[in-house]
Amino acid sequence: MKEKLKTLFLSGLAMAASSAVQAQNFNWCESTEGHEWNTSKVSLKKQQSATPDVKADDTAPIVTFTGWGITFNELDWDAFLTLTRDEQDEIMRRLFAPDGDLKFTRGRISMNCNDYGRSWYSCDDVAGDFELRYFNIDRDKRSIIPLIRAAQKYNPGLTFWVSPWSPPAWMKINNDYPVVSSKHNDADPRADYLLFGVTDDIDEDEMKLLGERKGQFPRRLATQDYFIQDPRYLKAYAEYFCKFIDEYKKQGVPIDMVIYQNEAYSYTPYPGCAWTAEGTVRFNRDYLAPTLKKKHPDVSLYLGTFNTNRRDHVEKILSDSTLRESIDGLAFQWEGREILPSIQSQYPAYDYICSESECGNGDMDWKAAEHTFFLICDNLGKGCTQWFNWNFLLPKKGTSPWGWNQNALIELDPDTRTVRYTPEYYAVKHFSQALTAGDAITGYIPLDERGISGLVTKDKSGRESIFLSNTKDQARDISLKFGAKYLNVTLPPHSLNSFRNVKKQ
Repeated sequence: MKEKLKTLFLSGLAMAASSAVQAQNFNWCESTEGHEWNTSKVSLKKQQSATPDVKADDTAPIVTFTGWGITFNELDWDAFLTLTRDEQDEIMRRLFAPDGDLKFTRGRISMNCNDYGRSWYSCDDVAGDFELRYFNIDRDKRSIIPLIRAAQKYNPGLTFWVSPWSPPAWMKINNDYPVVSSKHNDADPRADYLLFGVTDDIDEDEMKLLGERKGQFPRRLATQDYFIQDPRYLKAYAEYFCKFIDEYKKQGVPIDMVIYQNEAYSYTPYPGCAWTAEGTVRFNRDYLAPTLKKKHPDVSLYLGTFNTNRRDHVEKILSDSTLRESIDGLAFQWEGREILPSIQSQYPAYDYICSESECGNGDMDWKAAEHTFFLICDNLGKGCTQWFNWNFLLPKKGTSPWGWNQNALIELDPDTRTVRYTPEYYAVKHFSQALTAGDAITGYIPLDERGISGLVTKDKSGRESIFLSNTKDQARDISLKFGAKYLNVTLPPHSLNSFRNVKKQ
C-alpha cells in the first residue's frame, strides 16, 4: 500500500511541484462563495511569476488512493422520500454514477441505530438471546437498504463496510443505548459513574464543541468497558457481525470490511459504547477476528474508528502482536488524524482510511467547505487511502434526534421541497473529479500561516493534478513548477482550486 510521499512546503507566496510531465495546459476549476464552479484554462510559461521554493522528502511514503465514500442513514432516507422520483434520480446520478460529480464507490453502514436514525434500535432486542434466534434487519429493509438500492442503480459495483454505534442495550453494563444521561435520552443519571468511576467531569455536550476541543481528547478515558465482558456476550456479538453480513448479502449489499466500534472515545448521550484498551484487544483478537476468519474470510477487519489523539492509548492497543496479525488496517477521524502520522510510521504495512468527515454545526456554509477541503488534503496527505463523508442529504440545520445540528452535502428545504448543493459538495467535487481509485497521492502541502494548503496527485496515465485552497482575505500569487516550465496563477481570497493536466505530453 505504501510507496513514497512527498511533503511540499510553501515559502513566501510561492509553491512548486516538480514533475517530468511537460503538459502545456491545465484545466482550472475555481470555487468562491456564491460562485462555486468556475472553469478556465491556464498554460505553462517559461518564467515564474513568483519564486518557487521546494523542499521535498523523497524518502517519505506515498499512498495509492482507493475510493470516495458516503454514509447511509435513516434521516437521509426520510429527506430523500420528500422528493420526486426525477429529483431522487438526479441526486443519485450526481453522487454515484461513474460520470457524475462525486463518483462515490464505497458506502458505510451502521449496524444497529446511530445518532442519525429516527430512534434507537438493534437487530436483536431480545435480552439473553445468545443464539441470536431473533436477529433480523427488518427495519433496515424499510430505510437503509432502499436508499442503498437507489444508489446501486447508478453504480452497481458499490461496496460497503459496517460499524456499530452501540451494541444491543442488553449487551451493555448500563442496559441502555447511550453512554451518559442527557436531556435528550431517558438514561438513568445514577449510572453515569460507570464511565470514570466518578460523576464529575462528564459533559454530555463535549462532542458538540468541534474546533473548541483543544488539547487532549477525550479528557479522561473510560475506566471500564460498557460492553459486558462475559464470554457469552463477546461470542454472541462476534456472531452478530457475521449474521449482519449474511443478511445484507441476501439483499444484494456486499460488505467487505468491519470495524468493531464507531468513535469508541465519544462518551455519548446518543447510541455509543465505551471500550478500554484491554476490552478492545480482547474482543477483536479473541472473538471478532477468529469468527470472521472462519465464516467470512473475505471480509477485512480494521481497528477504529479512532477519534482520539491519545497516542499512548492507541499504541497500547497495537502493542498486542496477536491482534496486529488479525487486522488489515486502521480508521481515523476527528482528533485521530493528529496522531495518524506517528501510528503510520510505526506500522507502515497497514491500510489507513479516513472513516468520517467532520460533521460541522448545521450552517452548511462556505466556512464548512474550506474546512472540508483542508481535511481532505490533511487526511490523504497523511496517508489515508479512502475518504468517507457523513450525511449526504438533510433538512436545513440537519438537526439530530439528540439536538446537534450537522452539515450535509445537499440541503433540503422542507417547506419548498427543493434542494441546495452546499459548498461542501463542491469542495468534495474538486477532488472526486480528478482523483479516482488507483491514482497516487504524490505531494502534500500542509496548511501554513498564509492560509494555503493542498495536495498533489498523479493519475494512472501520468497526469498530475494540484489542489490548493486560500483561506485568507488576500489573493495569493502562486507559481507551480513543471519540469522547465511554470504554471503561474493568482488564487482569489477564500477560494478552493483544482488544476488538472489536459493531457500527458
